[in-house]
Amino acid sequence: MQAHALPILSLLALTLAHGNITSPPARLPGPAMSRACGAAAVSAVQSDFTGPLENIPSSSSNSAACNIFLCKGAQFADNADKVQTLTPGETVNFTAALPIPHEGPANVSIVDTATNSVIGEPLLEFESYADEKLAALPKNNTQFSVTIPEDLGGKCEEEGECVLQWFWFGTSAGQTYENCVDFVVV
Repeated sequence: MQAHALPILSLLALTLAHGNITSPPARLPGPAMSRACGAAAVSAVQSDFTGPLENIPSSSSNSAACNIFLCKGAQFADNADKVQTLTPGETVNFTAALPIPHEGPANVSIVDTATNSVIGEPLLEFESYADEKLAALPKNNTQFSVTIPEDLGGKCEEEGECVLQWFWFGTSAGQTYENCVDFVVV
């Protein structure tokens, strides 16, 4: 009986997935997120790294430091080893996994983490992204690139100050997906 349960559980785990950034390395949960957002929020992200923000219990937040709508609540302190060093004009290649597409708008932007606000204009925008009605997704849904702006107004020079944020809203599913890549410009 147990031998039959494993394939069913594996299939169930796959059906929970929706989308996330696999490269460059995105923020992940850890002890700092657990302190800020609570163990239930960390558990929700760890059980399905590709799940929507709506699956993360924000009511378990232990402090104002937890903002599920900023990097899924993942904290810089848990991800300091993932900081990308970039230069103005540099192209950054992204890879996304989209096991279950949900059509809707998406973008990649530079976000000031202190204010959770976009710096400048989005670096890449999709009016229609991850359309589940298509036989196959366009390659630019899972492999795309952005260019670091020449002028960020003196921002993004300190670790933890800025992230490249991939943001996608599946309209019909009513689900929000987000990942952050920490970076500094030199």
